[in-house]
Amino acid sequence: MQSLLAFVFVLGVLIFVHELGHFLAARRLGVRVLTFSLGFGPKVLKFQRGDTEYCLSAIPLGGYVKMAGENPEDARTGRPDEFLSRTKWERFQVLIMGPVMNILLAVAVMTGVLYQGADVPAYESQPPVVGTVQAGSPAEQGGIEPGDKVVSVAGRPVETWERFFQAVIPKARTPVDIVVDRAGATMTFRVTPQPRTRFEMGDIGVMPVMQPQVRLVTSGGPADRAGLAPGDVVVAVNGAKVESDRALVKVINEHADRPLKMTVRRDGATRDLEVTPANRGGKGLVGIQLSPLELRTIEPGFLQAIQMSVERNVEWSTLIFRTLGQLFSGEASPRQLMGPVGIAQLSGDAAATGWMALFGVMAMISLNLGLINLLPIPVLDGGHIFIMALEGVVRRDFSMAVKEKMLLAGFAVLMLLMVTVIYNDLARIEWIGRLLPWR
Repeated sequence: MQSLLAFVFVLGVLIFVHELGHFLAARRLGVRVLTFSLGFGPKVLKFQRGDTEYCLSAIPLGGYVKMAGENPEDARTGRPDEFLSRTKWERFQVLIMGPVMNILLAVAVMTGVLYQGADVPAYESQPPVVGTVQAGSPAEQGGIEPGDKVVSVAGRPVETWERFFQAVIPKARTPVDIVVDRAGATMTFRVTPQPRTRFEMGDIGVMPVMQPQVRLVTSGGPADRAGLAPGDVVVAVNGAKVESDRALVKVINEHADRPLKMTVRRDGATRDLEVTPANRGGKGLVGIQLSPLELRTIEPGFLQAIQMSVERNVEWSTLIFRTLGQLFSGEASPRQLMGPVGIAQLSGDAAATGWMALFGVMAMISLNLGLINLLPIPVLDGGHIFIMALEGVVRRDFSMAVKEKMLLAGFAVLMLLMVTVIYNDLARIEWIGRLLPWR
């Protein structure tokens, strides 16, 4: 139920904003709008205001704005308030505003999310130096070792862990060349990322060095008396490097009433602190709450949040177009595409985490919707713009027969895409996936 409600909320907002863009642009140019509908099919709720009928339709998988004289087969009088009576430039403005509104919504929503502040993994912005390699993983089989610094993935430079993950995730089941720097020597390994999670995210089995960070210190406890503070990153205990929060807890539990020398990193500098775990039923405790990895807090001002949102949306846009290109070239798997069920699952997972996570997902989906609608595929907004551009180049309007063939081709492409995403969505459902042995 939570996934369904989150899906309806996210999709409803995105469709409303998209159609509102077309509606406002049409009204601004004096084009008469006959219908503003959220959803397709039978009209469940409707009311009339002026020339426009506003309605909520039964199938909530889209929406539409119906304008007077929008199609050549419509009865037309030649009046200036009919869509096809307007110039190509004016019609372009009406068509483009739907996708533009989705892109602007993505920037606005992400600005709000970032402005709230958040704790994010510190390693995301750090160079991709391998900390651990999972046993039996593609990375281990390929020859990658701890300490290797990843230089590029499939020929694309990766300066940070975030860039590394963005390069690997679309490559599930696709062999890629990974170039690493090992003690000053450049080495290349052929690795095939394996799909992880129901969304088929590529993974080679490497992670950065993740040292535990103190998130909370109990007042008056052993850690507090020793001088530990929230934000301290524990890098070593008794001179031995700390590999994980579990390893640290194990050492503390084993040293009840025995002093430990903890080496922590604070404000870029390291310091040694002596902590004696209290004995609680034979188990040592120091009174701290740990994060398994170092986090950094983002607390931007409003203008900085806008700048960060624009930068993030530009990065997402680059990734979207790169992934689309890889889908057409066969470098990326079409199994990563998702449809309504996948969006519902993703929205439900985000909603379970919190409102900010849900809004973050909404921003990503809104950007995807805006950019996909700009593709030059007939039936989509970008397809109509593309046809108008071709007519402008040849300086004449195409005949209805030509336009119908172009729209039919676009419809076939969309149907193929729809079949693919619905198949992917169903295959991600566990009991259905078990019935598909070829997956």
